[in-house]
Amino acid sequence: MNKALLITAALLGALSVVIGAFGAHGLKALISIDAQQTFETGVRYQMYHALLLLWVGNTTFISQKSKKAIFYLVVFGLVLFSGSIYGLATNTLTNFNFKSIGFITPIGGFLLILSWILLLINFLKIKVEK
Repeated sequence: MNKALLITAALLGALSVVIGAFGAHGLKALISIDAQQTFETGVRYQMYHALLLLWVGNTTFISQKSKKAIFYLVVFGLVLFSGSIYGLATNTLTNFNFKSIGFITPIGGFLLILSWILLLINFLKIKVEK
């Protein structure tokens, strides 16, 4: 599981740089400033969670079962949250109306929040040596 976490973290991190560069340069003339800022939000959250997975894959403070749960929560959360934000921000460029599936954005956000709560629960379970 640690290797899968680390590989996924690296892929998500690299993709966030590529997608961010595309948004900043390739989309600059095509979408509004508000849409660019929305797009950047998706990129930022993707990078934050890539770094989270990188840390989770390297730590011994979290059980393997929790690592697996955090992995899935983050991956599915990012697909729904950042993925839908990318679609919504570029909605004017496609024939598909991403506003019709905009309800999945908060579901993705909720999954990301759950990953952080699970991390907190694992921290609270750490025994402090006296």
